Amino acid sequence: MELNTNIPLPLQRLYQWEQSRPSDIYMTQPMGGDIVQDYTWQRTAQEVRRMATYLKSLNLPADAKVGILSKNCSYWIMADLAIWMAGYVSVPLYPTLNAETVGKILEHSETKVLLIGKLDDWNMMKDGIPADMNCISTALSPDDVKVKYPQWDDIVAKNAPMQESPTRKHDELATIVYTSGSTGMPKGVMLSFGAMVAAGNGAADANGLTKDDRMLSYLPLAHVFERYAVEMTSLDKGFRLFFAESLDTFLKDLQRATPTMFISVPRLWLKFQAGVVGKLPQKKLDKLLKIPGVSFLIRKKILKGLGLNHVRLAASGSAPLSEDIINWYRRLGLELLEGYGMSENFAYSHIMKPGRVRVGYVGEPLPGVQQRISADGEIQIKSPGTMMGYYKEPEKTAETFTDDGFLKTGDRGEIDEMGRLKITGRTKEIFKTSKGKYVAPAPIENKLVSHSDVEMVCVAGVEQPQPYALLMLSEGTWPKRNTPEVRERLEKELPELIKSVNATLDPHEHLQFVVVVKDQWTIENAFLTPTMKMKRNVIEDQYKSQVEGWYAARKKVIFE
Repeated sequence: MELNTNIPLPLQRLYQWEQSRPSDIYMTQPMGGDIVQDYTWQRTAQEVRRMATYLKSLNLPADAKVGILSKNCSYWIMADLAIWMAGYVSVPLYPTLNAETVGKILEHSETKVLLIGKLDDWNMMKDGIPADMNCISTALSPDDVKVKYPQWDDIVAKNAPMQESPTRKHDELATIVYTSGSTGMPKGVMLSFGAMVAAGNGAADANGLTKDDRMLSYLPLAHVFERYAVEMTSLDKGFRLFFAESLDTFLKDLQRATPTMFISVPRLWLKFQAGVVGKLPQKKLDKLLKIPGVSFLIRKKILKGLGLNHVRLAASGSAPLSEDIINWYRRLGLELLEGYGMSENFAYSHIMKPGRVRVGYVGEPLPGVQQRISADGEIQIKSPGTMMGYYKEPEKTAETFTDDGFLKTGDRGEIDEMGRLKITGRTKEIFKTSKGKYVAPAPIENKLVSHSDVEMVCVAGVEQPQPYALLMLSEGTWPKRNTPEVRERLEKELPELIKSVNATLDPHEHLQFVVVVKDQWTIENAFLTPTMKMKRNVIEDQYKSQVEGWYAARKKVIFE
């Protein structure tokens, strides 16, 4: 797809806001305790210019790769801009990777310099960084990183700001984003400046964003979604960004930001709901919401307590939301919008439109996006945000596109009469039972996750007579999983859930049983990718030794 060269690039926007709004605050960064640091557009640009001077002084090759290993913070955004200003390519790394993967990505990308910023588990990844790697620390880095490597603030103080205002070209390589890597070595997705700004500008305009909006940045900037929906849109429109300090301070950080647009994942939406219901039982809340006048005050109080009282656009991604949770928030006045995208198109693909939400669907194509379903049911997309290809992998790049330039997503789907897309599963996730019948797990999982005690579901059953489901309990229920009260409730409710779900399925898809697992599937224990997607192969391997015993038990509900 031809790039629109009329859209200003990130550096052009930085120069624009530096000149026209120098004293306006762009970023607000918690520094620990009650200390908060504000970055005006002028300060942001000055620090970016000084860091760019330093990077240029290292005499790196013209297209050098510079890595960013950090949780979201002001330094992350400034590092990205400084790398581009110096003429280089940024390579973000997830702040939850293990040492082996860090090492592989740094080697594959040929990264020359690495910014090591805010991290929760430095010890897990430090062995993956070559001893001779040129690294930069920040005021938010782990203490031993700050001791070992030069600090951002010191570098900025010692280097003069770059006087010229370099620009890049729309068709130039801007960044290499390594995919989550649910299996094997992550692939390096090459994105041009033109693709990145087309996505950012398109999303900002489609959602009516302006310089007066506010967002809290906490989903990983190393992932394309936060990069396009937060970094690119904020630069495009010049609105204010806030950052979160930690999970413990998240509510305070959210209340400080009072965002007008808030994007989250199902786990956090569920956590918010559990917090509200913990203070105001659901039956009482239901009664209050039916009383005219009182319902308005209750909704306002709940949303204000969550820091969401100014939100006009709320979205969720990474996994499907149940109809129950969508309806619960809708009653509070928040219409949760779901979307769809991939690293390969910079997540610029689909989003639900207010007033046009259909539960189970991921939305309509964003401006400039074309969609179609192939003869074998695969979703194929052509987007302004489409990648240049996989770094150093021309054969895999060629395999990923059709002859006429559509991206093969690997997802199966359907399109309704209003153009809304429904994901019905992954092409590679479909498995065959011992009866020779094929089962698509995703639609069944989406039905099971509607139970309030269930957070994640993995449907399996390769070469078994019927499928079964592994259930991971929600964060609130999991600690109480062995109490008689919870056991009795689940033993009563889950068979009814199986029955109701099976009634909607073809006979060969009927679940024989469900297993309540004792584990919590997390990024840290490698059950989930850094973007919270299940690693099916890891999950199925974890429990495969028990599967035959589960079938032999002939129970509807099994507690691991």
